[in-house]
Amino acid sequence: SISYKDLKVINSLESSKSGEILKSAITGWGKCTPDNIMTNDDLSKFVDTSDEWIQQRTGVKERRFSHVNTSDMAEIAGKHAIACAGLNPEDIDVVILATCTPDSIVPSAAAHVQKRLGAVNASVYDINAACAGFLYALEQGKAFVESNLYKRALVIGAEHITWLLDWSDRNTAVLFGDGAGAVVIEESKSESDGEIYSFSNGLSSDNLEILEIPNFGSAMDRFKTDEAARVRWTFDGQEIFKSGVRAMAQASAEAIEKSGLSKDDVDIFIPHQANIRIVEALEKKLGLPNATTIKKVHRYGNTSAASIPTAFVDALEEGEIKGGEIAVFTAVGAGLAWGACAVRLGDRVTPINKSDAKLPDFDGTATDTIKKAIEYQVPDKLDKI
Repeated sequence: SISYKDLKVINSLESSKSGEILKSAITGWGKCTPDNIMTNDDLSKFVDTSDEWIQQRTGVKERRFSHVNTSDMAEIAGKHAIACAGLNPEDIDVVILATCTPDSIVPSAAAHVQKRLGAVNASVYDINAACAGFLYALEQGKAFVESNLYKRALVIGAEHITWLLDWSDRNTAVLFGDGAGAVVIEESKSESDGEIYSFSNGLSSDNLEILEIPNFGSAMDRFKTDEAARVRWTFDGQEIFKSGVRAMAQASAEAIEKSGLSKDDVDIFIPHQANIRIVEALEKKLGLPNATTIKKVHRYGNTSAASIPTAFVDALEEGEIKGGEIAVFTAVGAGLAWGACAVRLGDRVTPINKSDAKLPDFDGTATDTIKKAIEYQVPDKLDKI
């Protein structure tokens, strides 16, 4: 009898010999957004800020805080995406988890996801390109399917970024939230399936210092007992704004050009949900005359690698995406990592099957999920929460 892995190799070789050109498409989608909602007013109880200050500068009204690990959220999003595509976990050949907040370094967070999903036939790995991670992972998923190395890829963006925040720094503390989003990529067999067209991904390493968490990892002095708890961010908001808008506009234009389309062809624009000012500046600079821009930053804040897939799922569930549109996704993150993708969405906008997977209940508030951090970082605020 032939093994499953040997069959993959044979299929790849046969495709190469026949000269068949495979296309890929998004066939399933799902998300996981924790129920623990942190409003701006809630945040102002232990961060030196206000609802007015946050909304004026970022457009964020609330965000979600997770009481579980990154892989737990990724699992739920993955289960919904797999069911949406009409598949079972054992049908998945590769799981690519984009995250900068894995719950473990060894093994990968994706390894925990594979176990919880039951995706026993899948190769799995993490990828870290910060907020641009989902686009990096999506490009790899496309490459796997179109090379016929793997038939079905599960691409997940998931972040437990509130675990990493410094609650004494209002410039970063107000921006972020937790969540996960996922898509399944399979061969596109007809026009109605849609097609993932083209990417423009890259990194400008001359801007490393504008968004950085230095000395966290093997650069850390792990024998300083408080080193991890005192994690600090380097965050140059003005430079991130300018460089981010420029990078996303250029990457988006390149992805559109590579696909053979024009800006007039784009119907749906889903930028990284980092900050409403960045989104609006990007709209103006890129200039997509017929596109509807999906904006969910007010609801979730910046969820890093989870930003684009959760916004995509919301747009489908809320009817902003009707099916068959040309869409552009774009993001920028630490590094400065950037990327964009042009895709024709499939005609189907409803799941083939549905999963009832959800996170375990939490007996507490959003504030309770970070109480230990508050006790350490801003102890003088404890009596206000």
